[in-house]
Amino acid sequence: MSSRRTNGTVTGVVALSVALVALVGLTFMPTQYVIQRPGPIYDTLGTALSADGEEVPLIEVDGAPTYATGGTLDLTTLQVVGNRERTPTWFELALAWFDPSRAVVPLDTYFPEGVTSEQRDNRNAELMVDSQHEATAAALKELGYDVGAEVKVIEPIEDTPADGVLEAGDTVLSVDGIAVDSASMLRDEIQKLGGEDIELVIERDGEEKELTLTPEETTDAAGEPFWLIGISLTTDYDFPVDVRLQLDNVGGPSAGMMFALGIIDTMTPGKLNGGENVAGTGTIEASGAVGPIGGIRQKLFGARDGGATVFLAPESNCDEVVGHVPAGLDVYSTSTLEQSLEILEVIADGGDTSDLPVCATS
Repeated sequence: MSSRRTNGTVTGVVALSVALVALVGLTFMPTQYVIQRPGPIYDTLGTALSADGEEVPLIEVDGAPTYATGGTLDLTTLQVVGNRERTPTWFELALAWFDPSRAVVPLDTYFPEGVTSEQRDNRNAELMVDSQHEATAAALKELGYDVGAEVKVIEPIEDTPADGVLEAGDTVLSVDGIAVDSASMLRDEIQKLGGEDIELVIERDGEEKELTLTPEETTDAAGEPFWLIGISLTTDYDFPVDVRLQLDNVGGPSAGMMFALGIIDTMTPGKLNGGENVAGTGTIEASGAVGPIGGIRQKLFGARDGGATVFLAPESNCDEVVGHVPAGLDVYSTSTLEQSLEILEVIADGGDTSDLPVCATS
């Protein structure tokens, strides 16, 4: 009996040891996921470190009066843990699953196959520059300035309707007789036509040309039909005021709305936020339209941990906000720069916030 018991014990110990070794091996095996977590926050009314390590104002304005500000208008960022060279371990993923400030997402979300880290970083830097231009245009337009606008082709995409028809440097003047004043307006007009031929008037080397293209159908991230002609665009503005936005090592377009609010606060008397600590996120177009961003849940926690008590969230991100607001943070939804300003006006005046737009379940 004793021998059988001893043999059984040995077998159990061996089995447990094998299981533990397998578990440890699994824990440190490569995965196909990365982790989103809150990144640094930056006060658009404050300072940041330049590429040379010098502390500089995040927003500088020349050519127009500027005024003292108070409180904060924080832009929030997102950090991604992992890449194709080194993905988080299963143990790290398990910890992230139980942390409400983090999220586990597929590796391809941020690091698509065939795209190098350098290409990704360059693209994010381009998006940040475009975002800053759009934010400046939106803010100056809100303040009554004429900013002008020229929509230019960066490059046509190979094997698309624009390939061989449009060229880098072309200025798009109109679509179906409607003057084009932004890249988003051109995209919207193409969608309205639902695949019908579009008539473009462009300027190339100082001459106007009329072109006809037939959009091709694809699908957007939600699987809905989407029409494209296959060009990347940029909008050049003629700003009457020199606005410099100085923030290095941050990429992507999600800081646009907060940049615009910071510019307006800097160029107008009084405190736009009433001296409160306000944070937010959202892309912005020159028209003032506020668009969705990624990682909003992590940005909510980053804002709260950074001392903000008020958060401005894009209305189009509301489905991700509901049920995930950290304690101590009041979140209001916005779809335009004008609406953001209206929300801040109520907060600055100490008014009744019960009627302000919030994210709610439908």
